[in-house]
Amino acid sequence: MVTGTDTVDDQDAVPVRPWFAQDAGSVVAAMESDATRGLPGAEATARLSRYGPNRISREKPPSVLRVALAQLRDPMNIMLVAVVVVSVLIGEVSTSLIVGFLIVLNVVLGARQELKARASVEALSKMQVPHAKVLRDGQVAEVPAGDVVPGDIVQLEAGDIVPVDGRIIRSATLEVQEAALTGESAPVPKDAGVLAVADVAGGDVPIGDRLNMLFQNTSVTRGTAALVATATGMRTEMGRIAEMLTSVTRAPSPLQKELGTLTKVLGIVAWTAVAFIVVVGAVRGLGLSDLLLLGTAMAISAIPTGMPAFVSALLSHGAKQLAGAKAIVKNLTDVETLGSTSAINTDKTGTLTLNEMMVSTLYVGGTWYEVEGEGYRKSGAITSIAGAGTPDFTHLALGLALDSDATVGEDGSVVGDPTEAALVVLAAKLGVSAEETRLAYPRLAEVPFDSEYKFMATFHRFDLGGQERVVELVKGAPDMVLARCREEGGPLSGSQVPIANARAGIEAANERMSEKGLRVLAFAARIVTAEEMTAITADPMSLTHELAFVGMAGIIDPLRAEAKSAVGTALAAGIDVRMITGDHAVTAEAIGQQLHLGPGAISGRDLQALSDEELTARLPQLHVFGRVSPQDKLRLARVMQQQGLVVAMTGDAVNDAAALKQADIGVAMGSGSEVSKEAARMILTDDNFGTLVHAVEIGRRVYEKVVAYVRYQMTQLLSLVLLFVAATAFDVNSGVALTPSMILYLLFFVTVAGVVMIAIDPGDPHTMQRPPRDPEVPMTNRNAVASWVLYASVMFVAAFIPLVAGPDEPSPDRPSASMTMTFVVMGLGTVFNALANRRDPASGLTPPILGVLVIAAVPVVLIIAATQVGFLQNSLLTRPLTGGEWLACLGLALALPLVIESAKWVRRRRTASPTTIDVHHAVAPSRAAPTGTTSSVLGA
Repeated sequence: MVTGTDTVDDQDAVPVRPWFAQDAGSVVAAMESDATRGLPGAEATARLSRYGPNRISREKPPSVLRVALAQLRDPMNIMLVAVVVVSVLIGEVSTSLIVGFLIVLNVVLGARQELKARASVEALSKMQVPHAKVLRDGQVAEVPAGDVVPGDIVQLEAGDIVPVDGRIIRSATLEVQEAALTGESAPVPKDAGVLAVADVAGGDVPIGDRLNMLFQNTSVTRGTAALVATATGMRTEMGRIAEMLTSVTRAPSPLQKELGTLTKVLGIVAWTAVAFIVVVGAVRGLGLSDLLLLGTAMAISAIPTGMPAFVSALLSHGAKQLAGAKAIVKNLTDVETLGSTSAINTDKTGTLTLNEMMVSTLYVGGTWYEVEGEGYRKSGAITSIAGAGTPDFTHLALGLALDSDATVGEDGSVVGDPTEAALVVLAAKLGVSAEETRLAYPRLAEVPFDSEYKFMATFHRFDLGGQERVVELVKGAPDMVLARCREEGGPLSGSQVPIANARAGIEAANERMSEKGLRVLAFAARIVTAEEMTAITADPMSLTHELAFVGMAGIIDPLRAEAKSAVGTALAAGIDVRMITGDHAVTAEAIGQQLHLGPGAISGRDLQALSDEELTARLPQLHVFGRVSPQDKLRLARVMQQQGLVVAMTGDAVNDAAALKQADIGVAMGSGSEVSKEAARMILTDDNFGTLVHAVEIGRRVYEKVVAYVRYQMTQLLSLVLLFVAATAFDVNSGVALTPSMILYLLFFVTVAGVVMIAIDPGDPHTMQRPPRDPEVPMTNRNAVASWVLYASVMFVAAFIPLVAGPDEPSPDRPSASMTMTFVVMGLGTVFNALANRRDPASGLTPPILGVLVIAAVPVVLIIAATQVGFLQNSLLTRPLTGGEWLACLGLALALPLVIESAKWVRRRRTASPTTIDVHHAVAPSRAAPTGTTSSVLGA
């Protein structure tokens, strides 16, 4: 695989070239440039015209009108529009206004979500560096970054943002922070060397391993460099991310899909019932106005006019709960998506870890020491095995403080390299102030760090035994430092042994720390003799030999305190957790073992070698992904989604944006880039994986409430359909079981109270001890529909009895006791429906119930008022009922909760005791049984 970084101009079909595999001179020549003079001004102008500005293209957002029209074409809204038209024709103005309001509400809520979908590329385009220093006609010129062209020689120093992708042609002590692209937490040493042939096998190297390339919008943290621009604008790695973002189309949430399916089913039921009623009425000779009135009443009964608004209310309540838990969702449907999550692909740095480098292990004098503490806090004990004792680490602390440049404030703020900051904190734990030590022993000379020799050396004057001596302090990669050592023990310790006697132990200790994912630094020192003093300023590198080995420090970005327990909670809930990071696979695997993730680690290069079919087959045995590219993250999310998994993906860098947008629930960090925040669907304000797991728990409870609402709503809607169909079939009251006003009154004043009863329920406390729901089992599965029909039939029979056997003759155009009793039974049945169906399979009568009963009293009072208050009687065509009639209504309405609770009791008795489910089985796509063959949480 070859990236866009390696091409000059796609339109001119310039041959693709892996610039990192060629020497700097060849790259400059290929770009037809000059390393010392840069491009001529005229040539730069010509190339700017030829290749275009060095900018990320912006994506044109859809128009508000277009989005609104798309929402209006939704089947639910089309049905409601038809109801409005018919209501106007028959003079039911109030009905048409109310239903029209619901249409507007549905369109506004849907359009609001859609208009946010394309903001991520816009944020990416705003990241452009304002200016860049380039060589033009042999002179350094500062030009707008948008005017940099392929072939320009760009000069950089510490603090600069890289304006283009390019090949380094010269550098000095260069380190670059590439977390925006690779996700690797530590700065990366860079130089102009050519990568070894073994590193470019197959023609490509992961971005994080291209040590002679620089990339747009990464930052220089140390040293200087000059590069020749090889890619600008949309041809850069950032441009490729923008293209990926544009190509990613967000899929509807699981809830949107299920509600869409349910709406179609209800549409078929509703219009079939309307057609039946109208046809039968026409055959019986009803007039046109009567037929339209009957059809309108039936349509309002059968169409879930309030479902979108009520579901939005439940999700909004969940969104507020999430915000209180430091998880901000952009769209309401994302709340439900969280509850459906069956797999989490999590970033490591800052999410599972603190993003604060810390020395956790010391190896000194053949003995191991553990360092306690957290991040950049300057407190923590040094412990060892019993009997070993703790030596005087003062001399080691000299190297920690003097052979580094970073500073760490008392508040944990860091200026400089994070790894050096960890050394300064360790010095503080050893009782040494880096700031005061640097003032007391100023630097006489230094050998600055360089990625070629991988160490740093400084020279200082000390008072040793009453005699002033100059000491050289060295820190760097263990193999490079050890190769320059003559003895072990340090010149200040007074106890040295030949390095040959200690080498095996030191190398074994280095390997042991590396296997744990630690970044290892070695320390050494030597005393400079009087004869060597002139070399300190003339050639300090010549003195970096015959050193005395002092010790090694293992540095790690420590886990958050709650990370391990949060991962455990997720696994217990049947959610498969995978860690995806830009760090090397060895480091990532060590962290994965600490977290008790599933088996298997793989590098980005090995991942790219797998086909999608091979990746799918191996995925259950792969849980740690190291050194991955943005394309790898995007591909992994897509492969998992193709398996039927609902994928949550965390990230904070630009390189995460495409995968965040692709994931079912992209989760950005509050401290992350604006690009990742725009691409994501949720933002964690505390950057904490534990917050994500808690958010999933809230999401599950919200989903259970949505399920309870749908069960509650479908019971009522289907009972109304049965009521009108039966009234028409048996010619009861000319087919008008209830007036449109009665139905709307029940919808707005009684049904709403039921929604509130469901919304305030705290939910099942054991929700995170169950596996995720099967995403392929729809709401309309056989068991769920059977429950809806059973409950609706009971409610229908209870309401139909007074219509056919009431105390008087019902009438569609004047008040009657029989029709009023049917209205009351439906109202009380709706209240009892919410009370019983708010939980399943648990009883709806379980605590907490006092608050629910208080809310239930409100619609009961409103139902009574509907039969007693004059203007309500006139509007609804009701009349007062006698005490006996009220008792009869109450008895009939109680039939529904008795049946619901009995059915749940039987199911609880039949259900075996829950057993622990293996996490991989719990999330396996094969568990999603075909429709109609398995029970669902939506069922009875």
